[in-house]
Order: sequence, then C-alpha cells, then structure tokens
Amino acid sequence: MPLALEHVRRMRGGAQSHLMRCRRTADGPDEYYVVKFQNNPQHPRVLVNELLATRLAARIGLPTPQVAVIEVRKELIDLTTELAIQIGMGRVPCRPGFQFGSRYPGDPALITVHDFLPDDHLRDVENLADFAGMLVLDKWTCNTNGRQAIFFNEPGRSGFTAWMIDQGFCFNAGEWNFPDAPLRGLYARHRVYESVRGLHTFGPWLERLEKIDWRHVFDEVQEEIPPEWYDCDQDALFRLLDKLNTRRRIVPELIEEARKTYRQPFPNWT
Repeated sequence: MPLALEHVRRMRGGAQSHLMRCRRTADGPDEYYVVKFQNNPQHPRVLVNELLATRLAARIGLPTPQVAVIEVRKELIDLTTELAIQIGMGRVPCRPGFQFGSRYPGDPALITVHDFLPDDHLRDVENLADFAGMLVLDKWTCNTNGRQAIFFNEPGRSGFTAWMIDQGFCFNAGEWNFPDAPLRGLYARHRVYESVRGLHTFGPWLERLEKIDWRHVFDEVQEEIPPEWYDCDQDALFRLLDKLNTRRRIVPELIEEARKTYRQPFPNWT
C-alpha cells in the first residue's frame, strides 16, 4: 500500500482532492497520486465509487489510471496546512487513514496533463475511440456526472493519450441508486464519438461486460475497499453489487436512449 509522504498541490474539483508524492517502500521510487479523502465534501462513498468503477472499467479494457488505497498519516496532515477541506467559510483538516488514490501519469514536474483539448488537438488523441467504450461503463454504473478525462503525451509517442478519470458520481455519488437519464455520462465534446456507426461499435466492451466473473468482483471488493468508506454497511455494498450485476443487460437500451436525444451525440450513427 502506498504511503503519502508529501503534499504537492491542491487539485480542482468538488471533492477537493490533493496531488501527493507517495512510496510503497522506504527505498522504492516516488509515485504520485491524486488523493481523495474520506471527509471530502461530496460523500465518503465516492471513494468506494472511484475504486470500484475504475476497477470495473479496467476489466473491460478501458484506459484508466492505476488506483490504490493510500495511507495518509496524521503526522503529515498536522504538518501540512494545505491538507484541509474547505466547508463554507471554514476549514477542517483532512481525515487521516486510508484514502483513495488515482495515479498521476508521471512526475508532475516533468509531464503536462490537460483536462481540455481544443477540437483540432482532439484529432491527435490516439485512443479517442475509447470514449465510446467508456460510455458503456458510465451507462452501466449510472454516472450522474458528465464524463471526465485527462490528456497527456507519453514518452516516445507523437499523439495524446486519454485517461478516463473521476468515477465518483457513478452509482449517483453517495445515494447508491440508479436514476438513469439519457444525457448522463456523456462527454461534452461529441467529436469523441465520431467513430460510432451504430450499436455494433460498442460491441467489444459490451461483450467484455457480459463476461465479467461476478464472484471474483465480490471477493476483490471485500478485500480491497476499507469498510469505513461505506460506514461498515456491508449489506448496502452487496445490494449495490447485486444491482450492478442485473443492470448489465440494459446497457444497450440506455445507449439507444442517449442516441435519440436532441443533442444527437453520435453524428455518424447510421
């Protein structure tokens, strides 16, 4: 488990996450993670959502960061004034203990990460078609936020790589229910869906979704997710997983509903 050693900077966003330098062992290499804390302003359950939905995305072959449970000790928080949560006009320290971490693409001093690209540069994203696959995940998990992504240049490659980030509002954030709506989960720039020609475009990810070993998912979740992230309510967690299992069959229907909206997100659907 990575241990947080140093605060780097505060990140944008409603969860008030922090970029932190971490290590797995005392003499191991530095690793950088965007860390969300248990007492974030959104809900403690968003940490579960982040870990679970990102793991599921990876299982169906989608480009997401490595994720981990990060230990942040009280001593570091006490010595770092920036490790605080802004609530209204006041501030409270970040809660020590086990937090959610999303791996940063590299050393922040050496790599530039973009959360927005102009349309001309979107053409240079080498895995742009993966936005269609991510819509499969977002419809399945009922992501009630718009799709978020980051873009960066990997060493030795000319184009940009996209990583799908911020799964905190899957399962409707802390509510853990599924208020499906046609426009939810879509990326705001419809250019990313230009490769979509019909429902068959989503076929590879839908097939992988059907083949997920659900018993293994149950076991992995129980072992990895700290119980304090969901107030030790194991029944609520199992109900969430059961519902996810049954929702797999309705994902094509949810994509069709998105296609029929006034925004017409798939310009080349035939």
